[in-house]
Amino acid sequence: MKALRITITLMLILALLAGCAARAGNPIVEVTPPPGYPEAEDFQPIPPIIGGDVSPVPMPYEDEGDHEQAVAAVISIDFADIADLDTQGRGWGHGGPVDEHNRSTGALLFQQRYGHLDAHFIRPDSDKIYFTFDQGYEYGFTPVILDTLRDKGVPGAFFLTMHFAQSHPDLVQRMIDEGHVLANHSTAHRNFPTMPLSEAMDDVLKLHEYILENFGYEMTLFRFPEGAFSEQTLALLQKIGYQSIFWSFAYRDWEIDNQPLTIDAINRITGAVHPGAIYLFHSVSRTNSEVLGEVIDIIRAQGFEFARLEL
Repeated sequence: MKALRITITLMLILALLAGCAARAGNPIVEVTPPPGYPEAEDFQPIPPIIGGDVSPVPMPYEDEGDHEQAVAAVISIDFADIADLDTQGRGWGHGGPVDEHNRSTGALLFQQRYGHLDAHFIRPDSDKIYFTFDQGYEYGFTPVILDTLRDKGVPGAFFLTMHFAQSHPDLVQRMIDEGHVLANHSTAHRNFPTMPLSEAMDDVLKLHEYILENFGYEMTLFRFPEGAFSEQTLALLQKIGYQSIFWSFAYRDWEIDNQPLTIDAINRITGAVHPGAIYLFHSVSRTNSEVLGEVIDIIRAQGFEFARLEL
């Protein structure tokens, strides 16, 4: 592990040079999203993207011995080819109008424009439903959510912060044991488009290494805090072997002192169901823990199946 930390340090030094060059030539536009996630009516189409293709660098960890080899591969990455990509920060809500299949047209548009950077806002070629949960803090509802998913036979993808992983290792291990996906939601939950490339990469890899060392689990999926991203940060995540996961449905469920009524939550969640849906839930929500079982039953009654988020 000492050798691993040395290689990580070297990697960050090299990335810092690239990050500084990127910021000097293409300054980041500050983004201050509104509290939480914007409502559908706040959705604004984006301008055409800038820049060319970026090839991903796989990071397979077949066993412990492959870890340092994979880190060495990251060190050798040349960030010059993403230095000129668009650094303008963009926020992501849950999408605007819907098409004839009840799919968010905003999610479809973003998928078309950013899919080549391994970004996923919706699964347009899938007829399945994907449940994802952001894990920032714990208010006692995650065990209830896990109980429901287990009893209903539904897989979930849990996007962890460092705070959650360090504070609740028992829940993290339970997620692994019960067949759910562990995913990276950053170490410090910062706004990524405002960060130098070196800091952004460090933030992702610190949590990646922590989960690998303490749970033997390699994460490959990432969710940007606040849904704030840029073309350059998408390319950065792709470069270090990650795919970026957004969502095609979210609702205001994160305010612990202003929880939606259960009937309103059920109607909104099930009324938005669509093929290839990526649902975003927050596990701090009491309402989510109360309605999840009924929501699963209603969605299944409409003919949909739930799937593990594997890309």
